[in-house]
Amino acid sequence: MAAQSTIEQPGRTSPPDRPTPAARRPARPGAAALRFASRTWRPAAVLAAILVLWWVVTAAELVKPYLVPSPSATFDVVRAQPGYFAHHTWITTYETVLGFVIAIAVGVLSAVVMVYSPTVEKSLYPLLLFAQVIPKIAIAPLFVVWLGFGLSPKVVVAVLMAFFPIVISTVTGLKSIDPEMLQLSATMGAGPAQTFRKIRFPAALPHLFAGLKVAATMAVTGAVVGEFVGANEGLGYVILQANGNLDTPTLFAGLVVMSLLGVVLFVVVELLEHLLLPWHASRRTDATTTTM
Repeated sequence: MAAQSTIEQPGRTSPPDRPTPAARRPARPGAAALRFASRTWRPAAVLAAILVLWWVVTAAELVKPYLVPSPSATFDVVRAQPGYFAHHTWITTYETVLGFVIAIAVGVLSAVVMVYSPTVEKSLYPLLLFAQVIPKIAIAPLFVVWLGFGLSPKVVVAVLMAFFPIVISTVTGLKSIDPEMLQLSATMGAGPAQTFRKIRFPAALPHLFAGLKVAATMAVTGAVVGEFVGANEGLGYVILQANGNLDTPTLFAGLVVMSLLGVVLFVVVELLEHLLLPWHASRRTDATTTTM
């Protein structure tokens, strides 16, 4: 058979491109709500199962109430003292967010310096690993001795907890760029600053946000650890006081509020990722995988 010619005949026009299925399908009303429900019903079901199991264990008195309080007793404590829990939650939130923001600034800057300077990376990377291995609860009393009982020790511990995942994820992202892209940008006359702004940093954002999600929850833990050592307010103070008084409903309430704070910060980072990285493969809800 003769090969078909790919040259268009005069007077004939090529057929228009067929629209993709996503382009032909109009957006359904409430599609965003359906996507949200499809993503959240599984964790919501697991949470409901945990609450039911908690209630069954306490209602059947399988454990003593002073060891594990019932869900109703735990939530009654929060309802009875909303101002008390709101005040201490705000203190921990402020310490966490401040430490998280400082960790982002210092961590990203450190990662950029290490990527562009192999000497700095070889010098600092072992020290970062050594500092991460040290339990923060062991060195938190030193910060209280050095910095006092104010805000500073809690923020420092939160920074130390959140710093490591941010540095590691950012370094990985900045190094994951295709070398051919860097060669192309250099060939086209782009300088190091322009290459970083246009190529390296945007390519590293998915890795950075992965580290930020981990760091957000660890910053909460760091702030609470700092409050354990020396504080007269905050969720760590609430938990420590409840533990000393064998007040398990208040202790469990503090733990629940602390967990919710970490979840809220995680969701905030997730929403920022959704807004800033709509082009990334992980954000495409209609992406499909085809195997040959």
